[in-house]
Amino acid sequence: MKTKLISIAFTLFLFSIFANAQISVGVLGGVNFQNLNGKSSSGDVLENTMIPGFHAGLNLQIPVAPEFYFEPGLLFTTKGAKNPGSILTATTSLSYIEMPLNFLYKGSLGSGFVLVAVGPYVGYALKGNVKYEGGAVTVDSPVKFQNVVELTDSPLVPYYRALDAGANISFGYEMKSGIFAKVNAQLGMININPEYKLLSDDKSAVKNTGFGVSLGYQF
Repeated sequence: MKTKLISIAFTLFLFSIFANAQISVGVLGGVNFQNLNGKSSSGDVLENTMIPGFHAGLNLQIPVAPEFYFEPGLLFTTKGAKNPGSILTATTSLSYIEMPLNFLYKGSLGSGFVLVAVGPYVGYALKGNVKYEGGAVTVDSPVKFQNVVELTDSPLVPYYRALDAGANISFGYEMKSGIFAKVNAQLGMININPEYKLLSDDKSAVKNTGFGVSLGYQF
């Protein structure tokens, strides 16, 4: 299923490139600062802190009106959070293939262009890991991605939903040469915590949030 979704997304991305001769293609990469916000199964607010990550990929600028563009992209990006407990510190790392679908304003400013973009994104997790650290002990536990955790599933495994979606907004500047820099903020809108059949009154809700800085080149 994972491979099919990635293949479909990549095919649509390539089709967009060749469907419009006026499209410009950009390559970009940068650093993320991500967190997992929400509530635990008891309803308590999660006390997580941000962790650094990275993103890299492509975007398109498809003109739809003077100074306005549809800006889809395809990125590999890492997310997660750190939970510094009194005994153990748990660091969750999640890797996604992500497709932002932004609407971009690109207006002339000085010798280049000011960039303001807003829109939804959808992502699909490819892999994940939770590292538990306490004293001299370190344990790595791979994440399993599933929507429902059954009674027969291991309670020692960290679980998340693979699908993520939300909204993002970015501000940046592109020089006449095509070099650009952007600051991006994201707000996840989907609970990526699965349903636990063992819990009758599960109040948990976990969502990706964060921001990043990108550098790139628009051809």
